[in-house]
Amino acid sequence: MIFLGLDIGSSSTKLAVIDGATGRTLAAVSYPETELEISSPQTGFAEQDPDTWWDCVKQGLAKIDATTDVDLKQVDAVGISYQMHGLVLVDEQQQVLRPSIIWCDSRAVPYGEAARKALGDDYCFDHLLNSPGNFTAAKLRWVQESEPELFARVHKAMLPGDFIAMRLSGEITTTPSGLSEGTFWDYLDRAPAAQLLAHWGMPAELLPTLVPNIGEQSLVSDAVAAELGLKSGVKISYRAGDQPNNAFSLNVLQAGEVAATAGTSGVIYGVTDNNAADRQSRVNTFVHVTDTEAERRNGVLVCVNGTGRLYSWLRQMLATGGEVSYPLLNDLAAKVAVGSEGLVFHPFGNGAERIYQNQNLGAHIRNIDFNRHGLGHMVRAAQEGIVFALNQGFDVLKSLGGSCEVIKVAKGNMFLSNVFAQTFANTTQAAIEMYDTDGAAGAARGAALGSGYYANAGEAFAGLECINVIEPNRAQADEYQAAYQAWQDQLPFVNE
Repeated sequence: MIFLGLDIGSSSTKLAVIDGATGRTLAAVSYPETELEISSPQTGFAEQDPDTWWDCVKQGLAKIDATTDVDLKQVDAVGISYQMHGLVLVDEQQQVLRPSIIWCDSRAVPYGEAARKALGDDYCFDHLLNSPGNFTAAKLRWVQESEPELFARVHKAMLPGDFIAMRLSGEITTTPSGLSEGTFWDYLDRAPAAQLLAHWGMPAELLPTLVPNIGEQSLVSDAVAAELGLKSGVKISYRAGDQPNNAFSLNVLQAGEVAATAGTSGVIYGVTDNNAADRQSRVNTFVHVTDTEAERRNGVLVCVNGTGRLYSWLRQMLATGGEVSYPLLNDLAAKVAVGSEGLVFHPFGNGAERIYQNQNLGAHIRNIDFNRHGLGHMVRAAQEGIVFALNQGFDVLKSLGGSCEVIKVAKGNMFLSNVFAQTFANTTQAAIEMYDTDGAAGAARGAALGSGYYANAGEAFAGLECINVIEPNRAQADEYQAAYQAWQDQLPFVNE
């Protein structure tokens, strides 16, 4: 049997098909080839049309059919990974009512903060494990307050992965992990957060029907299966936000294990078996995809928005005289010494940053010396700045019980840069284990596990092998610590 994984990102949609018997990837495509547009009608706003994501799924499947030998009629189950924290609203006819307010949108911060103050820290951090902050629930509150006529037409409020599942099946469902990332989940009651909804005067019926994170959730409808070239009866059996899914893809399932990724945003994600909460909201806790009634599994997430997005912006700015590739940028960075000769880059230019209590600080480049600094210094300072920002959150994660010895990553995105990978290892002082996988392949494994093809996670990850280990260079520890300290000393003003 073969299994399909969909990874719905804000830049593109990735699709993978795996062979269940071997775990081998049979097809891997991305659509579109260029990055999707993010609309920003006002400062701090970030929106996308959900139907664009659905079109990417359809075009990606057509690409698999046209360019590979994979027979989509053999797909037995589908798994879905998706960009976290987005809000999708539909009416009773399942028509989208407005563009999705996506993860890097900052407009809901005041609404989440007002709810925290009204409900109190004890409720928020004992029941929600988070402040409502800038998450999906607060975005829904913004719509309720700012677009009341539209809000009155809302039938269901969903996350991006719920929307794709709806387009596939015609059923509107969600998961505990999904609800938790929106602060719609009560960890003590292990149920939707009724008190938060009541505080805002929102009917509980706005939330979709609850289904398991891993397990049969619904079936692809016959009409959609025919349109997509799938057989009848294909199961939807796995769903997770991109960061829990990245951890799952790397076989990070047990308490104490840690994963990281450096895509559009950068994340360190540590699994715990307790209801850990940071009352300063610098890091956030969500239900991990492997959580069950018998075994509690939560994920503590460190996030820096301006990661691959910063690197993409830098490449665009430097490409005035022609195409500039990421490998070229990586080569430029490798020619510059640790610390970038004093040049400092603070990468906070992609919306409100959680590790700074949802403040929108903006990006800053400091200490430019026209006689010493060139493009290589700029590129290396950007890579170092991203790692240093993530390490601030990693320190918080460790204080909540996260491991500090090994971090698992996929071979891709910014970890393709030797400078970035070594800076990450040297700054965190953790060994970096690299695996040849990605979110789409992980979602496909999840689909196989959820459909019952694999009896357990051990079977699902039997073929996953470590392809490289980057150990911290102890001889350079003092250099990196000095560079990190200099970066911290020059941070823009942050409110206490």
